[in-house]
Amino acid sequence: MKPYIYTIICLLLLAAAGPLQAQTKDNGSCRYAKTPQGYLMVLREGDNVLELLEGLTREQKIPSAYFTGIGFAQQAVFGFYDFEKKKFNPKSFYKVEMGSLTGSIAWKDGSPSLHMHGVAADKDFNAFGGHILSLTVGTGSMEIYITTYNEKLQRKTEQPLNANVLQLPCIQ
Repeated sequence: MKPYIYTIICLLLLAAAGPLQAQTKDNGSCRYAKTPQGYLMVLREGDNVLELLEGLTREQKIPSAYFTGIGFAQQAVFGFYDFEKKKFNPKSFYKVEMGSLTGSIAWKDGSPSLHMHGVAADKDFNAFGGHILSLTVGTGSMEIYITTYNEKLQRKTEQPLNANVLQLPCIQ
């Protein structure tokens, strides 16, 4: 598909979604836009994905959310949790395509708390996946679709695993 046709299709889809309120980056390009279901983020080369998601959560006072995304990463640091040592063993991958990015937004001790997983593929189509500890956008962009919820959800460190666990309100 020719790039201009893709751009026109995206603009038509966004127009059909309803009015958008956009936040602009220093260079004039938008990082996120408000949608009827939440937000759409389009991040560019060098952007720190976790930092910007946390910033959006604070700025827009998002009570909780679910997100999905795709795009190119300059660096993706995955962590595999060592249950005996109670910590993540990190491994970095460079210049990978994020074929899938998914996670949730909640709060812990007054700050946004993200839980993100993903699957990345390298130029040889080898796939890697798991918990994402850090993620930096590479050449091109990364699109993240955020669906917000009205209920403010919390995370709490639970033992014996020393893991942040999403806390659900009890239904009466």
